[in-house]
Amino acid sequence: MSEEITLSLKDAESLSLNVLQHNGYNQAHAEAITRNVLTVQRDECHSHGLYRLIGCVQTALNGGVDTHAVPEVIDQAPSVVKVNARQGNSLLAFEMGKEQLVEKARQTGLAALAINNAFHFSALWPEVEALSSEGLIGIAMTPSHAFVAPAGGTKPLLGTNPIAFSWPRPGSAPYTFDFATSVVARGEIELYKRAGKQIPTGWAIDAQGEATTSPVDALAGAMLTFGGYKGSALSTMIELLAGPLIGDVLGHETQPANEQKTGKPFHGELIIAISPDVFLGQDAARHLQHAEVLFENILGQGARLPSQRRFEARENSLRNGITLPKALYNELIALTH
Repeated sequence: MSEEITLSLKDAESLSLNVLQHNGYNQAHAEAITRNVLTVQRDECHSHGLYRLIGCVQTALNGGVDTHAVPEVIDQAPSVVKVNARQGNSLLAFEMGKEQLVEKARQTGLAALAINNAFHFSALWPEVEALSSEGLIGIAMTPSHAFVAPAGGTKPLLGTNPIAFSWPRPGSAPYTFDFATSVVARGEIELYKRAGKQIPTGWAIDAQGEATTSPVDALAGAMLTFGGYKGSALSTMIELLAGPLIGDVLGHETQPANEQKTGKPFHGELIIAISPDVFLGQDAARHLQHAEVLFENILGQGARLPSQRRFEARENSLRNGITLPKALYNELIALTH
């Protein structure tokens, strides 16, 4: 079993800020990224937590993100706000556009935030939960680089293309899910590689289109969509809605940052906010309470709700701090020197 280290949330925050600012990120970007990865690490979603700082640094060193970009917020239409991230990180762009998105949703019932020209690496659930904490229903989606073969195909074409949803619940944590339309997130395979473990069958194919359990061959080949053709169709929908619909690129038209600085890792993200109060008026509270019947019946069968384990992990982290592999901690410390 790998050796682990426990940090207080404050120490983890300081570590993240030091890593990012030492490697060129200005204060605004460093703080926005830190808020996201620390939130994710607190909830023990390791593939998108502090581990992602390594990729943030590498992308910056390879010229794949403008670490000082100032996003431009555009009031596009009564129900649409756009943010040009200007090749900066998507997280600061989201934070800058969120206020208008919330305001428009409360005015019109349904509003969209389109983020363009952004470097995106992060989990989506912190963004949709930021909306459900405002009493809104949140939906978010983004394409990624071409890592995934379409159902029946043998070569990468689609991204891992995650989608997230958060429903506000009265007096309780929101109902939230966030998942890649690939069988797993690419970060999960990277973690298997780091740990020297084989991946489960059905996650990926190698460069020859054959099934593989090697994380190295999987990363060089193609990941698979969940649910076969259903996951492939959903992934394609995300490409369209968070690509051409908002005036941005398709996943296979982007490339990760590289040492030759020829990568093009910039693409779009679409966030939708829905106001129950506008849809339902004075009956909103009654219908939101009615929705609780569904959750109660799910739990009543012994099933669990998405994110239930994450919320339990959050309580533990708030009490006891966060735990991460010592090898990862040492890598992060090295990035501050």
